[in-house]
Amino acid sequence: MAESATTTDPGPAALAALKHVALAGRLTETKVSCAALGDRLGASTQTASRRLQTLESADLIEREVVGDGQWVAVTDAGEAVLRGEYADYRRLFEREVEVALCGSVTGGMGEGRHYITLPGYAAQFEARLGYEPFPGTLNVELDAESVRRRGEIAGVDAIPIDAWEDDERTYGAATCYAVTVVADGDHYEEAHAIVPDRTHHDEDKLELIAPDRLRDALRLEDGDEIEIRVAPTTRADASGEVTDGTENVEPDEEGAEPDEEGAEPDEEGAEPDEPIGTEVA
Repeated sequence: MAESATTTDPGPAALAALKHVALAGRLTETKVSCAALGDRLGASTQTASRRLQTLESADLIEREVVGDGQWVAVTDAGEAVLRGEYADYRRLFEREVEVALCGSVTGGMGEGRHYITLPGYAAQFEARLGYEPFPGTLNVELDAESVRRRGEIAGVDAIPIDAWEDDERTYGAATCYAVTVVADGDHYEEAHAIVPDRTHHDEDKLELIAPDRLRDALRLEDGDEIEIRVAPTTRADASGEVTDGTENVEPDEEGAEPDEEGAEPDEEGAEPDEPIGTEVA
């Protein structure tokens, strides 16, 4: 479990633009007109331009402005975000949702042992997962297809691990996904993938925890291929309260309303519309 780092949330308005760009190019590079994109979004040309800038700043798209328009391509990070949205819709319309990821066992830097045993995390693991994890994580390097599909796990019901603080610092929140680990025909079912809300890990890295040392339970060595089957789960405890003496960090007030997305004023730096190229479908 890694230290936290800042990430960028593009917001629902920019995500709508991302969806339209992806549909136009089928996740390949496509020429985009801000006028056409604005029409699809029900927004002005300047607003469409700003939303593309937001997506680019968040590394969800790459774009090149040319004389007769601009070329836009959805990045791997952008595809992961869209897969997360797709997974949410699967939860609405499908009874059972399971995501299968594949990768190889790799060595870590020993950070997992430190974070797993911290009291603010350890108490939540025992109460919410129903077991005391082995003090360490199994590090997995996902293959290319699984990196693309990783965003889908965001739509699988999982167990939240709250942020907490001691006298020295604040420790970030995380999410635990129930997984079955499959290696050479053997199955280990009582395991979880732990995903910090913000992390410096690349998207191709995943950490697993379990009551046992997974390397021993499944006779794993570095380089061994495994399958990780992510399935919906619920908390093991009923009350959800942690009484370990640490102070949990309160979330934002539930009643707070997002900024209204009405008509947006033109901003300095918004790019003028280009001559219409291939319009956003």
